[in-house]
Amino acid sequence: MPAVRFRRTQLTALCGGTENGAVEGMSMFQRLKTIFGAKADKALDKMENPNETLDYSYKKQLELLQKVRRGVADVATSRKRLELQMNQLTQQQEKLQGQAQKAMEIGREDLAREALNRKSGLSQQISDLEAQHQNLLAEEQKLTTASQRLQAKVDSFRTRKETLKATYNAAEAQTKIGEAFTGISEEFGDVNMAIQRAEDKTNELQARAGAVDELLASGALDDVTGTQRDDIAAQLDALSSDQDVELELQRMRQSLPGGSAGGPRAALEAEDAQTAGEPQPGQGGGQA
Repeated sequence: MPAVRFRRTQLTALCGGTENGAVEGMSMFQRLKTIFGAKADKALDKMENPNETLDYSYKKQLELLQKVRRGVADVATSRKRLELQMNQLTQQQEKLQGQAQKAMEIGREDLAREALNRKSGLSQQISDLEAQHQNLLAEEQKLTTASQRLQAKVDSFRTRKETLKATYNAAEAQTKIGEAFTGISEEFGDVNMAIQRAEDKTNELQARAGAVDELLASGALDDVTGTQRDDIAAQLDALSSDQDVELELQRMRQSLPGGSAGGPRAALEAEDAQTAGEPQPGQGGGQA
């Protein structure tokens, strides 16, 4: 009791001087123990390979089976040794029986009695050896039966082990293939996003270029690389464009079937001449 009280006092002093502090310290230690245990268990789970674990278990079962078989062999060897000893003792009994018979024939009853006494002692030894022999025989039968049962279990485990390994390998391969397809899908997704961004930037640049062209055409912006343009120049360009259109239409009329080379042009010249020959309003008043 004094030793327990002293340790409790020390723990209380280390944990803040109160029993509540000691309880909190033990709770902290328990939490740390739980955390480290969980981390270690998770690390072991990552390191564990089911194929290696199954092979190791199968190896251990084979070692156990080998030990059982060795035990059967040892018991059988001991049984055989006892049988040899019993045979030797039986042969000695027969020899002593013969010697006792001969001693009686020559009138040596004392020698016959001694031989029979020795024979009786051998009979007791043989009885003891027979009892041991029966025990060893029963033990050998038990070990043989256990070895057969263990052999059946080992064979069954080996079949199940190979099946589990094949299933695990197939699942692992399927998982890797799925992860590969997932990675490819993600990569294609990134490519599609890159293409979409490129198209958006291209459209934006085209829109900006069109806006700049419109501003330059309207004169809102000055073209620093060429001559300056004003409203008059723009009108002249438009007029020149209209004339080009009229000339193109005239050439198309001339190319039509039944059209004459000078018909439309002569008609235009006649119209112009008629317009020029008409008196102007101011000129007619002066002649009057």
